[in-house]
Amino acid sequence: MSSDLHVDPGAALRSWGDYDLDDPFPLFAGVLAQGPVHDVTLKDGHRAFLVLGFDAAREALNHPHLSKDMEAAMDAEGGVVAEGLPGRDFARHMLSVDPPDHTRLRRLSTPGFTRTRLAGLERRIEDTVASLLEDLARQDGPVDLVAGFALPLPFSVIGELLGIDAEGQGRLVAWFATLMAPYSGSTPPAAAVTASDGIVAYLNDLVDTRLAAPTDDLVGDLARATNAGTITRKELLSSLFQLIVAGHHTTTSLIGNGVAALLQHRDQWDALVEDPSLVPHAVEELLRYDAPVPHSTFRYATRDVVIAGTTIPQGVQVIVNLAAAGRDPARHDDPDVLDVRRPEPDHLAFGHGIHHCLGARLARLEAVIAFRQLLARFPHLRLAVDPSELRWSHGDGLVLRGLHTLPVVTSG
Repeated sequence: MSSDLHVDPGAALRSWGDYDLDDPFPLFAGVLAQGPVHDVTLKDGHRAFLVLGFDAAREALNHPHLSKDMEAAMDAEGGVVAEGLPGRDFARHMLSVDPPDHTRLRRLSTPGFTRTRLAGLERRIEDTVASLLEDLARQDGPVDLVAGFALPLPFSVIGELLGIDAEGQGRLVAWFATLMAPYSGSTPPAAAVTASDGIVAYLNDLVDTRLAAPTDDLVGDLARATNAGTITRKELLSSLFQLIVAGHHTTTSLIGNGVAALLQHRDQWDALVEDPSLVPHAVEELLRYDAPVPHSTFRYATRDVVIAGTTIPQGVQVIVNLAAAGRDPARHDDPDVLDVRRPEPDHLAFGHGIHHCLGARLARLEAVIAFRQLLARFPHLRLAVDPSELRWSHGDGLVLRGLHTLPVVTSG
């Protein structure tokens, strides 16, 4: 990517998404300083309106005329959005439809994320975290905290919710890592196509099995709904794909990005070591400071819409910058400062309105348990490389942004 995209908002607006993924926050701040809404060209060539700033983002996220109907957008004249992998058969889930379909699909997945269900998962999460940390402790030299901790933890949890065994989880982890890697241009690389084909085949086989004999898990619940005619096979496949992506990529990045931030602000890490009761509050501050989902998922205007005084024309994409909203100086004093004792670290990292993240409670639970045990087990944890060597190449950089690796030393 061109280095001037890091410092020149004008260049970045002409190819939004093709910027410095390792540190996009100076760019986001520069664009926000010029206004909360901008007409941009995405790096895939599509026109979009970019919304930044806390108040403007909240307005956009809950606007009734900003639709999430992905299929309607793909069918629209002029090509509002590219189809993308794995294609239309996986584009009919709760994050890509409007009410009443959204209401119907969300209601079917909600039982997997209730307080009662999560209470039953808490001990399993604690045991998984302890086991992963024990594995890291047995290794000599630097360890990769992403591969050894931040990634396997949430994948094992979502795997448990969906009833996917360890062998299946391992295959899916590798495929999704390849599928979600950033690439230039609008044509996905061959490796991404191959990974997508693997995911499609695996999920189709899983659905066939569960439709024939529904199990006592979230996939089984959705299979029973499909057999009853409440949802279609396409909606079932799409929902599984979306639940896996949202259920592990975002939490992986929350943990990885959060640890990296704390280790670069040693006083904040040490404050949590000294007072672990601060961890739940610190998780909120980390969500504000480095949102694992920098931009919200797809939306487009079904008619002319006014956001923060700017008219967005009908039929154009709208992307909401959640990361910039978290660092809006109109909302927070010293927004670029990480402060685990910040009085009100409010953010939009989980969205807002009817599409607020269904798994937000689970992500918070996993993160709190992960940070508490990590701080207790490895209080002297430190980076094994210079911070300038860290690379945020996990995810596309727009909707998902996480570290590819996080080399750390566990001992003092």
